[in-house]
Amino acid sequence: MYKTTLTPRVSETDAVGHINNTTLPVWFEAARNPLFDLFTPDHDFANWKLVIVKTTLEFIGQLYFGEDVEMRIWVEKIGKGSLELHEELHQAGNLCARNKAVYVNYNLEKQQSEKIPEAIRQELSKHLWETSN
Repeated sequence: MYKTTLTPRVSETDAVGHINNTTLPVWFEAARNPLFDLFTPDHDFANWKLVIVKTTLEFIGQLYFGEDVEMRIWVEKIGKGSLELHEELHQAGNLCARNKAVYVNYNLEKQQSEKIPEAIRQELSKHLWETSN
């Protein structure tokens, strides 16, 4: 499992005192940085590999300013050229949101997906959902 702790900002709070619903996709993306490092270690956008093709966000509990959140990410499935992530957001020990994200390993120059390299597959395998739960 990959873990990332984020501190909510005042600007992410809405008029009723909750973290705004538009903030969570940005937080989940920030927590995926270790995955981006695997696929594009130099962060060169001309050679960027991971392209998101689907995300499904489920709100479970309320989130507030003033307490850090912990993002947890597991790899649920590794395909030939894609991967599916199971993501959770916790605050104050409570599960507050769950997300599924599907990424494709994509070659921007050729405009097509590519097989995930074996070394990356091995690293992703260390973070599988079923081995963690």
